[in-house]
Amino acid sequence: MDEPRGVIIALAQLRSGPDPQRNLGLLRQTVAEATRQGAQLVVAPEGTMANLAVDPRTIAESLDGPFASGVRQLARECGVVVVVGMFTTGSGGRARNTVLVTDGMGLDEHYDKIHLFDALGARESARIEPGERLVTVEVAGATIGLATCYDVRFADQFTALGRAGAEIICLPASWADGDAKLKQWRLLARSRAMDAQAVLVAVDQPLTTGKGALGVGHSMVVGPLGEVLAEAGDDPELLVVDVDLGQVARTRASVPVLAHRPVRGRRDEAAN
Repeated sequence: MDEPRGVIIALAQLRSGPDPQRNLGLLRQTVAEATRQGAQLVVAPEGTMANLAVDPRTIAESLDGPFASGVRQLARECGVVVVVGMFTTGSGGRARNTVLVTDGMGLDEHYDKIHLFDALGARESARIEPGERLVTVEVAGATIGLATCYDVRFADQFTALGRAGAEIICLPASWADGDAKLKQWRLLARSRAMDAQAVLVAVDQPLTTGKGALGVGHSMVVGPLGEVLAEAGDDPELLVVDVDLGQVARTRASVPVLAHRPVRGRRDEAAN
C-alpha cells in the first residue's frame, strides 16, 4: 500500500492595494501566520504585487526586481513555498501577468498568463503580453501546475496540466464581481478540477463591489471529483487546508479520462 501523501496549503485571500512595497508587507504578515499554522505552500491572489486597478505597465519589474526579491527572502525566512501574482516587464511596451513560485533557496519558476481578459468591455491585451507555455513545478513532493484567473474558462489548459502530471493546480485570481460571477467562479473551479483530475487551489481577492470591483472572495480548494473541500468567505481570510494527494491517484486510476484521448475527425459512417 502506498504511504499517505499530503501537502498543507494556505490560501491567502488578501486585499492588495496600489503600492507594491505595502503589499509585500501585507504578504509578509500573511505568510508568517500561515507558517505558524504549519503551511508548506502559500498561495496568494493575482495582482498581489499591485491590484488590477493599477496600470501594470507602470509598476512592472524584472524577476530579480525588488518585489520578487522580497518574496524570495520572505519564503526563505519562513521556510515555505510562496505562489504569488505580480507583473513583470514584457515587450512592445506591455507587461506580463506573472505568477512567481519560489522557496528562496533554489526553487524559482514563473508562469505568464496565457489567456487575456478581452471580455465584458475590458481589453487586458492592451496592457499585457500573453505567455506562451504551460508550467509545472515540483513542490513538497507534489507536481504543481499554474494558471491565472481567466485561464479557468479554458478547459484544455487544465486537461493539459493534468496530463503533464500536475496533482495540484494553483489558480491566483482577481475575479471581479458582477452578474452571476460568484456562481461562475464556483462552477468553473469545480469543472476545471475535474478536467485536470487534480486538486484545484483557487485564490481570489476579497469581495469588492461596484465600479472597479476586484474580487468575489470565496477562495477554495476543490478535489479531483469536483467536490469543494474548503471555501473562504467574502472578507480577507487565511484558509489553511491539509490536502490528501492520494485522492488524485485514486481518481485517475478509477476514472482514467486523462488516458482516454478523444477520437478526432471521426465520421458517422451511418450518415449518407
